[in-house]
Amino acid sequence: MLPTGTLVVALVLGSALLVAALCVVARAVMGPTILDRVVALDVLVVVLVASFGLYAVLTDTTTALPVLVVLSLVGFVGSVSVARFAAKESR
Repeated sequence: MLPTGTLVVALVLGSALLVAALCVVARAVMGPTILDRVVALDVLVVVLVASFGLYAVLTDTTTALPVLVVLSLVGFVGSVSVARFAAKESR
């Protein structure tokens, strides 16, 4: 059983991550350009990584670490790919 202070901090962080995810999804849906949507989805990947990190800390296990690494790599490669295509379009 986790101490009460840890549970309170986890609840606050989980709530903040949920609010951030909802705002990012709203931005991805309403974004006027494709780059706005891509940035919003990249931020959503960061929120997911933070959520898995919070889960790993709360459960005191390392089983979520490979998921963190894969999500981080997917987010990075996706952002770089979109930036490359956007740079080609602007020329």
